[in-house]
Amino acid sequence: MKDDACTSILVGKKAAMDGNNLIARNDDTFSPLNQQKFVVNPAVHGEKGRKIKSWLNKFSMDLPEDAYRYPAVPNVDYKKYGYYEESGINEKNVAMSATESTYGNERTLAFDPLVTDGLDEDCMVNVVLPYIVSARDGVKRLGSLIAKYGSAAGNSVLFSDKDEIWYMEIVTGHHWVAQRIPDDAYAIAANRVSIQEVDFTKPDDFMWSEGIQDFVAQNKLNPDLEGWNFRHIFGTFTEQDRHYNTSRVWYGQKILNPSIEQDPEDPDLPFIRRAEKKISKEDIEYILGSHYQDTVFDPFGVKGSEEEHHRYRPIGLNRTQNAHILEIRADQEAGLAGIMWLCLGGPTFTPFVPFFTNMNDTDPSYNDTSLEYRQSDAWWFYKSLAALVESHYPQFVQLDAKYLTELNRYFRARVAEVTKQAAGLSGEELTAFLTKANQETVAHSRQESEELWGQLFKEAIKLSKLTFNMDKNL
Repeated sequence: MKDDACTSILVGKKAAMDGNNLIARNDDTFSPLNQQKFVVNPAVHGEKGRKIKSWLNKFSMDLPEDAYRYPAVPNVDYKKYGYYEESGINEKNVAMSATESTYGNERTLAFDPLVTDGLDEDCMVNVVLPYIVSARDGVKRLGSLIAKYGSAAGNSVLFSDKDEIWYMEIVTGHHWVAQRIPDDAYAIAANRVSIQEVDFTKPDDFMWSEGIQDFVAQNKLNPDLEGWNFRHIFGTFTEQDRHYNTSRVWYGQKILNPSIEQDPEDPDLPFIRRAEKKISKEDIEYILGSHYQDTVFDPFGVKGSEEEHHRYRPIGLNRTQNAHILEIRADQEAGLAGIMWLCLGGPTFTPFVPFFTNMNDTDPSYNDTSLEYRQSDAWWFYKSLAALVESHYPQFVQLDAKYLTELNRYFRARVAEVTKQAAGLSGEELTAFLTKANQETVAHSRQESEELWGQLFKEAIKLSKLTFNMDKNL
């Protein structure tokens, strides 16, 4: 099932409180129910004749004989909806999140239309992440595949390692640009072409498809009097952009740069920003789960009119199937560097659970999701918890916020504790230890969540409208 409207956040290591590169995204789909699981794809060595074929179009390709191990969050019913592995960190500590749907304009697509049976999001992680050794390498591999097979849709892709973060926008059948996020900056993107001025004299900071400058010049596609602005040339600014996309970037920047006044419908909000303070993972979680809190645009708010409450699409949705923060810890040995903070159920109401990605399996509650409701499955359980909180938002939101705050405290301490306990371990012994530690973290999160579940149900019973107090005078 094609992603509908994801929101991406990228934070350079000098802009991050913990000093590590962070890439994050909400995986939003068209339907509120699109079951996912969290799995580990094992490494492959010397397997000839490997192929992949899309379940959604006629795309297929041969795969290399060797592949690195990596976790992923694919669809359960992949034969119907496609693989869509979404995100992961491979054993070389390269992170990839794919994709955020991005739309080129009709002028550029007229001369380089999308390729119906080209490479699309459903297979993108599968054919890139297991084969790359750096973030820059990820852009190069994906770019070469787009050149060979074409792109079936507009997609933006996030890559990171301990040194660099790259954001890549594929907007037509064969053309794309990627920008390195400066170490001291952050970027937020929301389904519009985001990259602005491209400096073709700086290959350390930009990469691009072969012939893109000639393509633009020959087809007279640059609307600006000077400069080469990728957003202006390839992007859109439609009614949907103003009410569905741009406002999400505005709100994220409002949180991280509160002193700057901006218009939520401004088509030229800057892509690269320097925040007014260092950015924590909790800041990212808040933005990914946000719904314009403390503004007149909050659908749960009391300020503003009914029209204002529903003017803009929130960042956190009931259609968010998972959210993730991919962290590569530069101050740790390779076996302990990668942590995937994974949120099922929706980042507005449910936790980002940390997983050391040097693991050989995930907990059964995560990797065996049923297509039908089954409360033992993490995906169904956290989806249900989110729905319960939202059903009585004014009464339950503070209880939920307290629960999330306590779990974030536990998770930070837990990561530090496991890191310390793992000292001296390596190889398969370290992988086995971290796999077991991850499952223990899952169990704790489940226990705390079930306690909240019970508390909310008891409060919900008290809120029933099917009650009656007899007047004592009758």
